[in-house]
Amino acid sequence: MLEQAVRYILDLGAPVMMPLIITLLGLGLGQGLAKSFRAGLTVGVGFIAIGLVVGLLVQVVGPKAMAFANVLGLKLDVLDVGWPMGAAVSFASPIAAALIPAVLVLNVVLVVTKVTRTVDVDLWNYWHFIYTGAVVHAATGSFALGVVAALVTAVVIFKLADWTAPAVEHHFGLPGISLPHTETINWAPLMFALEKIERRIPWLGQVKADPAAIRKRLGELGEPILMGAILGCLIGALGGVQLWKAHEYGKWLKEVLRLAVTMSAVLVVLPKVVAILMEGLIPISEGAREFLQKRFPGRDVLIGLDAAVVIGHPANMAIALLCVPIALLLAVVLPGNRMLPFGDLAALPFYILWGVAASRGNMIRGLINSIVIIALILWIGTSLGPLTTELARKAGWAPEGIAGAQGYTQWSGVALGSHVVPWIVLQLFRKQTMLVGIASALGFGLVWFWVRNEVREQYAEEIAAAAKAREESAEEPSE
Repeated sequence: MLEQAVRYILDLGAPVMMPLIITLLGLGLGQGLAKSFRAGLTVGVGFIAIGLVVGLLVQVVGPKAMAFANVLGLKLDVLDVGWPMGAAVSFASPIAAALIPAVLVLNVVLVVTKVTRTVDVDLWNYWHFIYTGAVVHAATGSFALGVVAALVTAVVIFKLADWTAPAVEHHFGLPGISLPHTETINWAPLMFALEKIERRIPWLGQVKADPAAIRKRLGELGEPILMGAILGCLIGALGGVQLWKAHEYGKWLKEVLRLAVTMSAVLVVLPKVVAILMEGLIPISEGAREFLQKRFPGRDVLIGLDAAVVIGHPANMAIALLCVPIALLLAVVLPGNRMLPFGDLAALPFYILWGVAASRGNMIRGLINSIVIIALILWIGTSLGPLTTELARKAGWAPEGIAGAQGYTQWSGVALGSHVVPWIVLQLFRKQTMLVGIASALGFGLVWFWVRNEVREQYAEEIAAAAKAREESAEEPSE
């Protein structure tokens, strides 16, 4: 009964599920039915709008990326099937029904006991935790170990979300929001460590290359709408090589121009639709803060959301588009890689997010960071191929049975390769890889420890200004 109820809610999809959650959350926080329902409905509209823009990106960029892959003659046996298949495989696993309420209860306990400030309302992306449990269950045969692995992952992700909240507020402009989105947030410690090193390198550490600086240097060419057109032309030209070779110049030009306009639209529209989403979230965030301040004075709660709310940052989108051909080239030259990036190429803005955010939008350092992320994704994705394929077969799917997947013996994905913390937990829970897991966990922990103060130091001025503004607001006499 519980499993059917959970699956019914999840099958509604984020555009319906999130408005329900936001409405109920608003009611629980004493915001009233009308205000809560409007906030929930606004969030639903925002999710649909984001889905339309990202869907456009997938439909247009995906085929061009694959055409470029064919030109390069990539012959790899692990296929990136995209995050939707990763989510579907996770939710189809036997451990899914137990883990959703388990993570929910864990989150409540952690918030009440002040271990975390993040209230993760992004139920759809609990599939990241479920995937951890599913692969550990598949690797060890132990249901209990799978549940423990998923809960350990959740604790680490919630703490990372708390840690990066100042960057979410002051870089992305979203106060009261955190991003407990496993496949993005687990890159943050490594990316802030790289940024810390890069800032000490002559020229690289001083160069001004954020979107504002680029606009100043390039004038109108630095505007998102024109940057999108330039990058669209680049990807369209690379993806249309076969048309050029066939002397179909008219078709080639048509495809290049189409992609140029589409990329311009994405870079201009995506930040605007994210603003719609935030219009619905702000009342709930403020309500949660008021609710906790009344019952737990001094508590400052964070609403945990999907990273989709921040991917529209101009620098992030521009670097993600540049990384499409780079990811395919890396797939060719990277030793030990067997995965062909495909399904998630158009979703690269998610996976490189903290590489760009750690550099505060500096597009040169952000690009270097993103290349490091992609290389690690390819290795981790290759490593997870066997277990992911096993889960797919148990769920009734298999690479050899899907049109377009012939020649690929395993399934994985860029999204799955982005699961750094789940990968480390998996190594810890398998006897044959336990030493690798211990070394990886220690390395991850030491990197975080080295940069533990980096986020607050980067945004020290903004944090102080925000605190002063809150104090002044609190001192103002109420009317």
